[in-house]
Amino acid sequence: MSLFPPSLERLVLILARLPGIGKKSATRIALKLVASSEADCQELARAIVEASEKTIGCSTCGALTECDPCGICTDPRRESTVICAVERPSDVIALERTSRFRGKYHVLGGLLSPLDGVGPEDLTLDSLVARARADDVSEIILALNPTAEGEATSLYLARLLAGTGVRVTKLASGIPVGGDLDLADELTLGTALDERREL
Repeated sequence: MSLFPPSLERLVLILARLPGIGKKSATRIALKLVASSEADCQELARAIVEASEKTIGCSTCGALTECDPCGICTDPRRESTVICAVERPSDVIALERTSRFRGKYHVLGGLLSPLDGVGPEDLTLDSLVARARADDVSEIILALNPTAEGEATSLYLARLLAGTGVRVTKLASGIPVGGDLDLADELTLGTALDERREL
């Protein structure tokens, strides 16, 4: 039997579904929310709905945006000859925080993982190859998490891009094995970007 009323218990369960939030954190957040004013709760609810309705993936790179194509893809100051391929949109944000990368991005939408049923057809690999061939791209940086899936995806992409004449590099060491890009600090991530190497 729950100690909370059903509506509060439901709120705790929904909050606990969010990444990085366990049952204890979800309970603390829920209790804080129900103690807040109705106006504050409605403002939060409106912000969630608005972000959900307005945020889309850029049709060119896959980064999160409200306008399509995104601001990075349309920025004439960005270097269009270098594309940084990442697993998910949060990795774009992590790399942008370093202020060291001035090229464009390509979000793969995941990593190859046969055990989880994720194959090449589930990722945006074809559009990356098409961008490499169509645009004046000289280098593709593979900024993927240093996990077994990340390494497998990097090797697969290196083979896939071999015939394009584009230089394929990957981030240097500095990102811990098994770590996530969006959890790395700016210095570590920036150093890894600066010291990338050929595949």
